Amino acid sequence: MKETKVVKFGGSSLADANQFRKVADIILADPTRRFVVASAPGKRLVEDIKVTDMLYNCYELASEGEKFEEQFNLIKERYNGIIEGLGIQDFSLDEDFDIIKGAFSHMAGRDYAASRGEFLNSKVLAKFLGFDFIDAAKYIFFNERGEFDWNKTSEKLAPKLAKSEYAVIPGFYGSMPNGTIKTFSRGGSDVTGSIVARAVDAMIYENWTDVSGFLICDPRIVNNPSPINTITYAELRELAYMGATVLHEDAIFPVRAAGIPVNIKNTNCPQDRGTMIVSETAEPCEHIITGIAGKKGMSVINIEKDKMNSEVGFGRNVLRALEKSNVSFEHMPSGVDTMSVVIQTDALAGKETAILDEIRSRVHPDQLFIESNLALIAVVGRGMKSARGTAAILFTALAEARVNIKMIDQGSSELNIIIGVAEEDFEVALRAIYNAFIKVKK
Repeated sequence: MKETKVVKFGGSSLADANQFRKVADIILADPTRRFVVASAPGKRLVEDIKVTDMLYNCYELASEGEKFEEQFNLIKERYNGIIEGLGIQDFSLDEDFDIIKGAFSHMAGRDYAASRGEFLNSKVLAKFLGFDFIDAAKYIFFNERGEFDWNKTSEKLAPKLAKSEYAVIPGFYGSMPNGTIKTFSRGGSDVTGSIVARAVDAMIYENWTDVSGFLICDPRIVNNPSPINTITYAELRELAYMGATVLHEDAIFPVRAAGIPVNIKNTNCPQDRGTMIVSETAEPCEHIITGIAGKKGMSVINIEKDKMNSEVGFGRNVLRALEKSNVSFEHMPSGVDTMSVVIQTDALAGKETAILDEIRSRVHPDQLFIESNLALIAVVGRGMKSARGTAAILFTALAEARVNIKMIDQGSSELNIIIGVAEEDFEVALRAIYNAFIKVKK
């Protein structure tokens, strides 16, 4: 279906009747936008509550044997308000509400409860657009281990979509082999959209949200950062892993496997170009770097030992010590006689002594200690490989900002440089890096 676009709309895009109309205008303006993936209604105002959270709260009351009718009625009011605001005639969700309420009383599960937000919203959107409604529970599947099952999904979903000219599919959930509802992690509607795009071999997957694509840096830290026009899947993976959250991290894998580009677009500013996510691009980089992202809450296990490099299996034994405590590592920069293992602080909690004792017994280090309150910053860009002096610009910017670099790690692909700084220097470091690579280049 090369002349087919799959479009996904987030919760803010479908929060109320006014937003529904914007979404309908976007969809109906392009006949190739054939398959729509919908999220549950998001916040209408800052102090509002997302419907998914309302469902979770309501189900918690039900599971504890408490009365939940009042909270459930608030959920009904949200949907009925949308239906009334859209002026939809001869349509009601009352039967669905009764079924859901009964399922809550009989402990249908948190995943079932959460999924009803997308289920109900998709029914409303399908009716408003005049599209088919396709329940994701019947065509998107997980295996016995709770892992997404592409083979079974493709076998059922692709033929179903081929029979439909236009359809709305709820995001966020599928079903287990026993028929119970299973959800993806939060933001999972992005994943559903990607799965549908791959199933129909779409020419593009448009992901509509409330921002006009990716920004080079977090706007909460850098004032009015420049947008990213084009980014590769590899760059996105690096930035998403380090905390960039515009698109659900797992959403890139189904479309990446099929070479389908993704366009991040803004429902409230549909004329904006947004960000294109592609496998490869010949488009020249506007800047040396594509993006900057980072995260706090990291710790480093520092190991020192003379002639460490000559001990066969030294690194393997260190990692086995972590494995024994079921702890994974983020990065492992090393020198001739030193090794640093970067780990999320939360993952270390309560296991520090056991891990250090295990490392001591396995490799007998001269020095061994943990340093906490570390932040990691990734500077990512396909243009870095061909640009001379990238590291010099980075380190000079941090030196001038009086930020001490505690760790440096660079992959062999030259796609990124990762540095570690004290958490208290995190924001200062991000701004310094952005200013060095972006503002001076304008």
